[in-house]
Amino acid sequence: MKTISAAALTDTVAKLCIKANTTLPQDVAAALEASRQAEPWPLAQKTLELLEDNLSLAREKNLPICQDTGMACVFVELGQEVHIEGDFEQAIHEGVRRGYGEGYLRKSIVADPLRRVNTGDNTPAAITLRLVPGEQCRITVAPKGFGSENMSRLGMLKPADGVEGVKKFVVETVKLAGPNPCPPTVLGIGIGGSFDKVAALAKHALLRPLDQPNPDPYYAQLEQELLREVNALGIGPQGFGGKTTCLGLAIETAPTHVAGLPVAVNVSCHVTRRASAVL
Repeated sequence: MKTISAAALTDTVAKLCIKANTTLPQDVAAALEASRQAEPWPLAQKTLELLEDNLSLAREKNLPICQDTGMACVFVELGQEVHIEGDFEQAIHEGVRRGYGEGYLRKSIVADPLRRVNTGDNTPAAITLRLVPGEQCRITVAPKGFGSENMSRLGMLKPADGVEGVKKFVVETVKLAGPNPCPPTVLGIGIGGSFDKVAALAKHALLRPLDQPNPDPYYAQLEQELLREVNALGIGPQGFGGKTTCLGLAIETAPTHVAGLPVAVNVSCHVTRRASAVL
């Protein structure tokens, strides 16, 4: 049995909050550069160059990549042989509080959805916990801005809609979003499960590196088909036109009811941020 202290959790989350907001994951940065090189539309290519300049400056000066430093979505894969010494959830909230304070990151969380009073420290975090075998605790902090989150959608399709219905829903979601999510985007797509499960699948799909296709060849092919269709919309970087509307997308699936076909699209902008550590 491995013991991890609440203090260690807090320290790790605090560091990850800062890292995730100031350094773009290598796979996303590589996809952005590849898109810039392949983009034939001059204005779109220039826009992508400006986005890359912003990334370089953020990295060099240790500043946030985006002014919206997001809701702190914290994903924890907790080994079944791990004992947390202390209050698990409070340790994570304290890590977010410390990270957003020490990193001078914008605090965007309101305590109540209707009365809109800011908590002042970006807490509480949105925590997703998965129990897994082993003696490790893997923590991923994925700040999520709401310019893109607000463009996300969930649909309860009919089984008869099939794969074409899913494709239509995904492409329609991107088309309706237009320039609002600050494209080029990254899409997390959930298919199956229940009303609540499919949204979680879509959010979790954003954690998969863009250079890792779905392990199931059927869904790997569907990812490529959807990427081509989305980029064929011509929305382009920041909505100025071009072939780079989406840098990549990932699909996660789950078993579902015979009478249902839930699908969710979690839209993220080109600054799809995440940082991980293992304790």
